[in-house]
Amino acid sequence: MLTNAPKGTKDILPSQVYKWHYLEKTFADICLRYGFKEIRTPIFEHTELFTRGVGDTTDIVEKQMYTFDDYAKRSLTLKPEGTAPVVRAFVEHKQYAEAQPTKYFYDIPCYRYEKPQSGRLREFHQFGIEIFGTNNMMADAEVICLGKDFLEGLGIQNIELRINSIGCPQCRDEYKKVLREFLQPKHDDLCDTCKGRFIKNPLRILDCKSEVCQELVQGAPVMLDYLCEECATAFTELKTDLNSMDVEYIVDTGIVRGLDYYTKTAFEFVSNKIGAQGTVCGGGRYDNLIEELGGPPIPGVGFGLGIERLLLTLEANDIEIAEPQSVDVFIAIMGDRAKKYGLSLLRQLRLKGFSAEMDLMARNFKGQFKYADRLRAKQTIVIGDNELDEGMITIKNMSTSEQRLIPIDNIIDELIK
Repeated sequence: MLTNAPKGTKDILPSQVYKWHYLEKTFADICLRYGFKEIRTPIFEHTELFTRGVGDTTDIVEKQMYTFDDYAKRSLTLKPEGTAPVVRAFVEHKQYAEAQPTKYFYDIPCYRYEKPQSGRLREFHQFGIEIFGTNNMMADAEVICLGKDFLEGLGIQNIELRINSIGCPQCRDEYKKVLREFLQPKHDDLCDTCKGRFIKNPLRILDCKSEVCQELVQGAPVMLDYLCEECATAFTELKTDLNSMDVEYIVDTGIVRGLDYYTKTAFEFVSNKIGAQGTVCGGGRYDNLIEELGGPPIPGVGFGLGIERLLLTLEANDIEIAEPQSVDVFIAIMGDRAKKYGLSLLRQLRLKGFSAEMDLMARNFKGQFKYADRLRAKQTIVIGDNELDEGMITIKNMSTSEQRLIPIDNIIDELIK
């Protein structure tokens, strides 16, 4: 057991981590282009932040949170999602007193106790963005557009954008009554979890992963038919704004999202190439969350995007991320004097910004060249006692096998050229 990672977690080895670096940089770059600033929050928060913010009828709070008491008997939870902690930071540091809107992005690990499956782990990683301070549907369209540009910028072309409105608390109350009336004759056939949701929040039943419950909700009334005037107008504005930005979408009345804090806009980017759980990115608007968590009545909108699922989507679309050639120079040595000179040169090269390596395993000369090949070094410098006596050093281009003799004092200048 000591040599096995805990169930639902994975190591990211050097042979894969360069892909993560690429995605992290690409996401940060597009966020900065859109005017978002990075925020980092603690890996654990007070449990109440999630029970109040995420919702006590969600799968996350009911079944999936990693919650523990610290030595002072305070209940803490490893964060299962990114929005609530960012809201907490926004309120704690009174960022609402600054000029609005506030635009954040983040790159975080999250933790949920659920059945591990393709692209879903107990420790997973998430990109996210949030806009606080405006109820203008242009913000929703901007959040969606950033997600689309990011995914398509990676080369993914077969992603569908699906949008819906889940209304506000006022019009949702009427819809819940109608939904309960529809579900009442089917109540006994619902899973045990959904029976508990029937009174508290029947919308959660629409999002249940049980195949039985999914079958039972077929033909249920749709939220769009019960929107109040304000929510209906907002949804029309969102569609108009997306049309203006040339963003194609499908209205999908089945989208409710898995978190209780959503209001009005709900959306998902869906791929049909990564199995049944095909959502790559999802989000929406949450106009009451900041107030619910102790802040002023400030609206928000954002999304979360799972990195593991994104990597699966890239793989399913035959999109490869090129592995960088990490070693600029390898120094092959023969002899004690060459070793001393090589160590000095190695340090000089690294201080000048080169990625440079020497053999640490006392391999013979042929073995050093094989090792340089495995490192995919661009250039290999050959240093022996004879080269030091003659003041000339050989540099070999590892891709073309071209070799050049260079005066020993000009090595760094030649490499810089």
